[in-house]
Amino acid sequence: MNKKKIILWVFLGVVLTSLLGTAAFYYYGMSPKDQNSELREFVLSKGTSKLSLVEKLEQEGFISNALVLKAYLFFHSELNLQAGTYELSSNMAPKDILKKMSQGEIKNDSTSVMLVPGRRLKEYVEQIASKIEITENELWNQMSDQTYLRELITKYWFLEDSILNTDIYYPLEGYFTPDTYTFYEHSTAKEVIEKILNQTENKLEPLKDQIQSSNFSVHEILSMASIIELEAVNENDRKTVSQVIQKRLSMKKGLGMDVTTYYAVKKDMKEGLTLSDLKTVSPYNTSEMNSSMAGKLPIGPICNISVMSIRAALEPTDTDYLFFYADVKTGKVYFSKTYEEHVAVQKEIG
Repeated sequence: MNKKKIILWVFLGVVLTSLLGTAAFYYYGMSPKDQNSELREFVLSKGTSKLSLVEKLEQEGFISNALVLKAYLFFHSELNLQAGTYELSSNMAPKDILKKMSQGEIKNDSTSVMLVPGRRLKEYVEQIASKIEITENELWNQMSDQTYLRELITKYWFLEDSILNTDIYYPLEGYFTPDTYTFYEHSTAKEVIEKILNQTENKLEPLKDQIQSSNFSVHEILSMASIIELEAVNENDRKTVSQVIQKRLSMKKGLGMDVTTYYAVKKDMKEGLTLSDLKTVSPYNTSEMNSSMAGKLPIGPICNISVMSIRAALEPTDTDYLFFYADVKTGKVYFSKTYEEHVAVQKEIG
């Protein structure tokens, strides 16, 4: 055998050995790390790069060789890995781990939160933070971020620049539709906020034409509806309360509604109001003792609102009532056309 043939065979042998070695290395790297079938949690956080993910999988003992899996991902760049909490074991092939993540087969770590109509945003934030891995401060910081709020205004048709007014206590008060929501334990503040706002959009969409043809802005409609929510229970009463509000606004009278004073002074409605509270000068306080608010709605909603109250704000009854008195014990609302009638009802009910 001549020298050239010997060199060729040696070269082919080296190449073959190298290919077999590479194949073995690849096979080893893409095989399950071991036979341990115990399921353990693995969290893929939002924003994690694919390279960081692979390194984390190796560090936590789910795969045997990060380098091989990185090479695999290089040739499978179409894989869209979804953030979440996964249940994995080290007897899973790396390819199967990635498949699980690309299909979003996350662990069922969700929880339900029921947001009840008529409650303030502060109560909603406390509820949500008690159920998932997010703090109240994280939610408040996100909901008060002016840049983020402007982004939301461009995204949702029902959000207006009015929510940016610095006199408003909480910009998104009144915009969280009461409902039962399911959140993942690792949800971010943005995910929570936008999931609720998406539902608000769903609830408002059937009323969009009515809202946009109204004489009031969306913000004013929700501010009015929030008063209605707290003052009346049934549909007819709510529509008549709406009529009283709109009648008094047209006459440039103060609304004189204590529920707004409670919100202005940040008191729970189980507490009593003092004369000082009623005289508080605030863009929320519609007490007739606060003359600066004559003929005005509060600067923003004072609670979060059911669709029934929003519809009532859009569809007031056709009456001439100027006053109402709500019996907190029975939920019944008494309407009057004159101040004398109103006082007589108050004395009778007590």
